[in-house]
Amino acid sequence: MQSRSLEIGVGLFLLAGLLALLLLALRVSGLSVGAAEDTYRLYAYFDNTAGISPRAKVTMAGVTIGKVVTVDLDRDSFMGRVTMELDHRVDNLPVDSTASILTAGLLGEKYIGISIGGEEEVLKEGGVIRDTQSALVLEDLIGKFLLNSVNKEPAPAK
Repeated sequence: MQSRSLEIGVGLFLLAGLLALLLLALRVSGLSVGAAEDTYRLYAYFDNTAGISPRAKVTMAGVTIGKVVTVDLDRDSFMGRVTMELDHRVDNLPVDSTASILTAGLLGEKYIGISIGGEEEVLKEGGVIRDTQSALVLEDLIGKFLLNSVNKEPAPAK
């Protein structure tokens, strides 16, 4: 009888460990098990959305305030349109706020950073952040540097 209760205890302990690992994996991946919190949507248009994907973080002053829902191409302007879902507690963003695509570290994940503006009018549900700064693509920088160094004229010999 004692070995049976020991086996049940070990089984329950193993089940609790697997459940903890599952919850940890969901937290790390950005998925949630519960219902969505009270949020509102904003849009931003970028020339280049390289590296931004759904579930990317949206931050302000280093604090996560939302996530990217979709990234698609606007058929009229041919720009990348990013749909963001922001927490309702941050519903006082001025209309002249700036959205930038940033990188965590040198080659880390991409996320959107929002810098606030100074206007008194605030963005509402479905509002558009007009002032944006696109992603910095490392390959473009290297290409510009190499092209610039090749095009330089050699110094005249004395």
